[in-house]
Amino acid sequence: MNMPPVPMMLATVIILFLGIGLHEYAHCKFADMAGDPTPAYYGRVTLDLTKHFEITGVMMMIITTLVGFGIGWGKPSPVNPSKMKNPRVDWFVSVAAGPISNLAQATIYALMLRLALKANLLPQLGSREATLFVGWLLIGGVATNLGLACFNLIPFGPLDGHWLVGLLMPEKQRYYWFKFNRQIGMGGLFLAVFALQALHISLVSGPISYLFNIFVGSSLNDCAAIIGIHFG
Repeated sequence: MNMPPVPMMLATVIILFLGIGLHEYAHCKFADMAGDPTPAYYGRVTLDLTKHFEITGVMMMIITTLVGFGIGWGKPSPVNPSKMKNPRVDWFVSVAAGPISNLAQATIYALMLRLALKANLLPQLGSREATLFVGWLLIGGVATNLGLACFNLIPFGPLDGHWLVGLLMPEKQRYYWFKFNRQIGMGGLFLAVFALQALHISLVSGPISYLFNIFVGSSLNDCAAIIGIHFG
């Protein structure tokens, strides 16, 4: 197993920590703003992002970063829509806030990357390690946050997308949609992900590449090549 360079792994951990932590914080913050006291009761309306992680997701983040494709997840956000001022609308906004936070982070990384590319900064950082760390922090920051947003919008439980789709349905259909996802959503999602991985098919690589080009104005492969990274 070929591990990525250490500077690249460190950058990936930082990206995931911010990307996942702020995603969960956004869910909790908007639920709190809508009048739901549940996130605050569990201490989740905080920018201490360590509060938004649980051990399994953290271990997955570390292991997959060592392999070369960092993924992970945060602690599920405790919300109670019945406590919100306008339950259906506020719940929708609270759920949507997570992926939107990732798009906002991708935008910030993309702006910094555009400036770095325009100034030809990355090749001038003085060392291979610095170039890898800063370069991947910016490039991976865009790509990873776009990936988190796209993946979470897949309409399959327990991902955010299934809540968003369900909340747009009439009440009867919404009930059966949520019931279906509670029963087989997570198992079905894992089976689909592992099956597609075995077939070397990614659920979100196409959208990530397309959006990366829009956000940065250059392709992911071209940007990675500048710091000496070449994707198979």
